[in-house]
Amino acid sequence: MNLYISNLSYNISDEDLRQLFADYGEIVSAKVIMDRETGRSRGFGFVELSDDELAKKAIEELNQASYDDKVINITEARPREDRGGDRGGRSNNNRGGGYGSNRGGGYGSNRGGGRY
Repeated sequence: MNLYISNLSYNISDEDLRQLFADYGEIVSAKVIMDRETGRSRGFGFVELSDDELAKKAIEELNQASYDDKVINITEARPREDRGGDRGGRSNNNRGGGYGSNRGGGYGSNRGGGRY
């Protein structure tokens, strides 16, 4: 079972997460999520345990526990939602107006309005 751990101290490492969950069975992976630009922790991470029952026990016992002077939250991780589309913030779908557009008004438009 994959667990989502939030409200982590920025000082916590992958190894710290492994140690925190060591009493709850085999740890498949433990990862603190880091900011790509700053290289600093984003304050959350994921731990995958091989035994679902022990993972549920870890949630019961560690959720809302104080860890490195912060109260952490632990839930079962949900699959990542596909946000879809271009993550670069720009769109190239040719829907605007303006010069040479295929949709909308403006000069050179093929769909009404404006001048030829």
